[in-house]
Amino acid sequence: MSCHLWCFQTAILCVIVKWTFFSSERQLDPDAASVVDTLNPLLDVTLLPRFSTIKPSHVTPGIIQAAEEYQRKLKEYVRQLEGNQSVPRTWEFVEESLEVLQFPFFYSWQVVTHLLSVKSSPELREAHQKVQPIFVNLTAHVDQNLVIYNTFKELSQGNQSLDAPQRRILSCFLMSSRHGGAELNERDKTKLNLMSLTLIDSTTKFRDNVLDSTKAFSLLLTDKESVEGLPEPTRRLLASNAVEGTNKSVDPEAGPWKVTLDIPSYGPFMKHSRNRKLREDLYHAYITRTCAGKLNNSKLIEQIRQFRQETSAILGYKNYAYMSLSSKMVQQVEDVWAFLNSLHNKSYTAALAELQSLKDFARSHGHSGELEHWDLAFWSERQYEAVYGLTEEKVRPYFPLERVLQGMFKLCKELFGVTIRAADGAAEVWNPDVRFFTVYDEKDNHLASFYLDPYSRPEEKNSGAWMAEFLTRSRLLKQIPVAFIICNQIPPVGSTPSLMSFKEVSTLFHEFGHALQHMLTTVEYAGASGIHNIEWDAIEVASQFMENWLYDWDTISFISGHYLTGELLPKEMFQEFYKARQYLGGSSMLSQLYIAALDMELHTSSDSWMAVNKRISDKFAVPKPLPEDCTPCTISHIFGGDTYAAGYYSYKWSELLAQDAFEAFSEVGLQNRDKVIKVGRRFRDTFLSLGGGTPPLEVFRSFRGRDPSPYALLRKYGLL
Repeated sequence: MSCHLWCFQTAILCVIVKWTFFSSERQLDPDAASVVDTLNPLLDVTLLPRFSTIKPSHVTPGIIQAAEEYQRKLKEYVRQLEGNQSVPRTWEFVEESLEVLQFPFFYSWQVVTHLLSVKSSPELREAHQKVQPIFVNLTAHVDQNLVIYNTFKELSQGNQSLDAPQRRILSCFLMSSRHGGAELNERDKTKLNLMSLTLIDSTTKFRDNVLDSTKAFSLLLTDKESVEGLPEPTRRLLASNAVEGTNKSVDPEAGPWKVTLDIPSYGPFMKHSRNRKLREDLYHAYITRTCAGKLNNSKLIEQIRQFRQETSAILGYKNYAYMSLSSKMVQQVEDVWAFLNSLHNKSYTAALAELQSLKDFARSHGHSGELEHWDLAFWSERQYEAVYGLTEEKVRPYFPLERVLQGMFKLCKELFGVTIRAADGAAEVWNPDVRFFTVYDEKDNHLASFYLDPYSRPEEKNSGAWMAEFLTRSRLLKQIPVAFIICNQIPPVGSTPSLMSFKEVSTLFHEFGHALQHMLTTVEYAGASGIHNIEWDAIEVASQFMENWLYDWDTISFISGHYLTGELLPKEMFQEFYKARQYLGGSSMLSQLYIAALDMELHTSSDSWMAVNKRISDKFAVPKPLPEDCTPCTISHIFGGDTYAAGYYSYKWSELLAQDAFEAFSEVGLQNRDKVIKVGRRFRDTFLSLGGGTPPLEVFRSFRGRDPSPYALLRKYGLL
């Protein structure tokens, strides 16, 4: 897929668009506004999207109209390339012209696919399904157009003086075009295009099935004993679930309560419910969500694997894994396995010991019989509480969302010299809970903006958390970055604000790390600014780096404050958090390695996914999954799009780089804030600034002065 084309399936979006950011003070000319108002709002690209007026009914006519205009401009572009052989193949003539003409269509398309992930509905899905082939065909048309491909090749091989980011953009474009079929004969191009359409349909269906199966199941609880052990915030959430859509008031103490498979509901219930039978029922519902019936993803996994394998074969690769790795830092399947196996050897024995310790703890605290899968979260939480004295009920009140946000912004000002201000009302939003913020440098120059959608809405919003680019820095297009930051934490209930678990705070910091790399880039070519053009196995460095700051006392003093008293998180509680960081370190490492190994094996083996899962879980899973467990049928990162397909190892590879990068701060002493600030500016000038314009290994060397080492990663998990 071309670097110029937005990969709508990905969690982190790729688009090159032309758009000039207007400040909240600037208004459209009244006459111009009256004209804009008569248009389909999906086609209004003069300002940020008019989310409040865009309806599913606008999608089909809007995308068709935008596509027709795009095709017309593209045809003229190709005609000019063909008719101007004597004109030098310059960056401006070739690359920038294409960048400009692609703007309107991909702007509108991006709005549609964003809404599909945060405001899904049957009507929107149906409309998206109708116009999806338009997107696929237009993408293929650019990728496979030999006039465009050969012109870009001429530019890359020419004598024009191009800087390093420009050359990386051209290299990415050419590889993406080859993967899109530029060098194939007409018969294979046709076959590839048909497979691409089917593949995108299948991955979209996979993702929809996960969402639908998650929201299809719920347990209505009316007996007070059924919620024994649940923290008060969880009871409030479940009570709120139970009365949603009615006129009844929420009663966390008397109920009723409704528990769902959405993580803010499911996770706390499995950790705290004393009703073992309910935990068992919920666990089975969770691991079999997409195993059978209309929402069965089992067949879709095999279809997706088959089409990926056929696609890679047509393009000349041994298998899909080699095709995926061709654009990453680690380029050989054997090297990925060596990396995964080295971490496995460090973590497997530790995970076995941790499981035995948990069994012993449970038995000594009244558990009888085998420790089943639905017991693990419950007893892990009890052991955690016993060893460290920490409970979510104790912790959440110290992390109200607003305090966490303001503290995180204060940390960013200290480390990176940027000021972040609330700008609610300056942009339309897709849900009343969505916030809007603006980012400024030391001279008060407007650098970027971002939306924050913090709360779970299982009826319409994909689970998980992600950062998505909307607009990317571009000098040519006079454009500054705009990002979407999406989380799924517990919403406010009544007068109580959203209170965050330590894990939810970590997730927010993680996604904000992605956003910082997107927003603070100084590369001014859209194709290599921010996270554009960064090898995917380095894409998680900035995000995982940010998580480390939760183990810095100064940061905790910024982000914590009891929602009733304003009191900081007690220092002794913070010290226990620091010790607890390595709790179940082997098990935590191994669970990620299991998914990474499963992903790599599924894209190199021809065995059924169930046979592959059995083989990989025998080596990488502690304990082994139940026979009926079809968790692979819910991994949207791998099968709900192509982003992490044959690339899930990227989380661990990036984490190795991130931990080693954070070590630079630890080495100067986190308490030495003057030195920390100097290192922070260096981090901004390298990892956050250079974007995809510089190879990530060079970026790392510029920051650290050496090649990366695995020791900081192993130390984090207690595996040295």
